[in-house]
Amino acid sequence: MTALVFLDFASVFVFALTGALVASRAQLDPVGFAFVACLTAVGGGTLRDVLLGRDPVFWVGQPAYILVAVAAALLVFFTAHLFESRYRVLLWLDSIALSVAVAAGTGVALDLDHSPVVVVLMGIMTGTMGGLMRDVVCNEVPLVLKQGEIYVTAAFAGAVSAVSASAIGLEGLGTLAICAAVTWFLRAGSLRFGWRLPIYKARPPKQ
Repeated sequence: MTALVFLDFASVFVFALTGALVASRAQLDPVGFAFVACLTAVGGGTLRDVLLGRDPVFWVGQPAYILVAVAAALLVFFTAHLFESRYRVLLWLDSIALSVAVAAGTGVALDLDHSPVVVVLMGIMTGTMGGLMRDVVCNEVPLVLKQGEIYVTAAFAGAVSAVSASAIGLEGLGTLAICAAVTWFLRAGSLRFGWRLPIYKARPPKQ
């Protein structure tokens, strides 16, 4: 198993857990759990592969990804009641999934020798779009759109760090590890210490 395949499996599993946790908050049935988990798990990677022209899309070529997502959904279906605060668990699991998925997305784009701009965008897309789909479908406020939340910013910083590491000659797991670490550090800091970005505040027009 290559590093990129491992990252894809890891991001699918953890994102599926977050999707299933959101499904538990919406009180869905097991099929609903599986649907939301799969949507969350493969949404970002699917868009990445379609835009990059990868044929077949990663989970079409290897259906085991879907089986992993369904297994994660069933695991949460039978254990979600054990958590005192499912939303808190969701946030921290999502931070891990974000960091792994951003690394996977940037790694795929780097492996295909795309330009730095494309690499960064693919990293952001892979990391954020699955969670965005999850929240919209389940009528939750999307994490990526919460005021001042360091989410897309964390994905952007992680992807840029991977591009920078690659530019100075670092390759393989080292580049992906830096990407994941930077992404998670910023996202975790937002959750643990309340780091926020300034937000736009409307001002009355000058007379």
